[in-house]
Amino acid sequence: MASAADSLASSISLSKFAQATDLKKRLWFTIGALIVFRLLSYIPLPGVDPTALGALAQRTTGGVLDFFNNFSGGSFKRASIIALGVMPYITASIVVQLATSLSPTLASIKKEGESGRKRLNQYTRYGTVGLTAIQGYFVAATLEAQNVSVEPGMLFRIGVVVSLVGGTMFLMWLGEQITARGIGNGVSLIIMAGIVANLPTNLYNLAEGGRTGDLGAGRLIGIIVAVVAIVLFICFMERAQRRILIQYPKRQTARGVQSDRSHLPLKLNTAGVIPPIFASSLLLMPLTITQFAGSKVQGESWWGDVIITLNQYLQHGSPIYMALYGAGIIFFSFFYTAVVFNPEETADNLKRYGGFIPGIRPGKNTEVYFDYVLTRITVIGAGYLAIICLVPEYLVSALKIPFYLGGTSLLIVVNVTMDTVTQIQSHLLAHQYGDLIKKAKLKGGRLR
Repeated sequence: MASAADSLASSISLSKFAQATDLKKRLWFTIGALIVFRLLSYIPLPGVDPTALGALAQRTTGGVLDFFNNFSGGSFKRASIIALGVMPYITASIVVQLATSLSPTLASIKKEGESGRKRLNQYTRYGTVGLTAIQGYFVAATLEAQNVSVEPGMLFRIGVVVSLVGGTMFLMWLGEQITARGIGNGVSLIIMAGIVANLPTNLYNLAEGGRTGDLGAGRLIGIIVAVVAIVLFICFMERAQRRILIQYPKRQTARGVQSDRSHLPLKLNTAGVIPPIFASSLLLMPLTITQFAGSKVQGESWWGDVIITLNQYLQHGSPIYMALYGAGIIFFSFFYTAVVFNPEETADNLKRYGGFIPGIRPGKNTEVYFDYVLTRITVIGAGYLAIICLVPEYLVSALKIPFYLGGTSLLIVVNVTMDTVTQIQSHLLAHQYGDLIKKAKLKGGRLR
């Protein structure tokens, strides 16, 4: 039976959207902020030779550069001031979360509530500055080594580092502004905007392949069907959850003795998109080292031959790469789920507020039950992530498709879109509830 909220959600129409002025302001602010992000991606770093930069991009195709470039909307390949995007901020956030679960001091700060959250956010910002400065220095050194800089030297390196730190911190601030004054999670929307920015190029490559005959009509239709199927599968699995029944002690009410019941939802994919990002980053490092080293290491020593051999076995689509990629996704799924969800803490909180699982004793037994359930749904979630990320890799490499169906990219785009649509619907529901309350007050006034 549908609830009152479901009935209201089903009755939302475009007329209600036109009346929600606050929602429209938030949407316009979000669109404007994303336009600013795209404009910044075309502002180059100081002292970079664009001709030499284009040649470098051709030589390093397929490495970590492409990985960063995919999430920054082409900013990395253009060497713009936001070339690193928000990846340092995401890395710093993950490190702070890991440190919070391992350090008792940070764990106690997290339990302080809003003040503790602000302190951890400040630590994340400091970490973002440090990581961006380190990565920026290596970017500057690489550009110098590849003869991309117009005037090499310490002044060039300082200029690149300062520009990259300023660009990343501005994007972090822009993401926080979108979260506070716009719709959706700002950082996630910025990442999605960078991914979607490459979509026209990919679609053009796909259409060009169909026009020239490189892709037959059957294969073209198959690609479209595969993309739709993968997106629908992601939507289904991201909404899937295991709901654990929680019961609270009976209490006396006007209607007699009643007991409160609720559900604790455990997402099937608790780790989100973190496992594919970590796994792909680790696997792309040897390939990137080889590409940057180029012919300088080949044949000079046994170490150079080892790197070249590693490069051959870790190419995209190779069996070893696929196996290691899948194993990395599964490992990081379990690892990050253990960081995000603490069965002991959840069991203690339930016991503190008098809640219990029917048939399970509070305390240690509840903790064991949570761990039992979480382990089994994480197996399904890790398998789902592995399938989503490996199938596109196989399609791109085996079928030679000129359209990058990146599993990580699809996960981010679908997740962020679902989250944003949910927030828009929540704003419309709140607006509709406000109208109902106003009508109820008017009717109450007339009755008096």
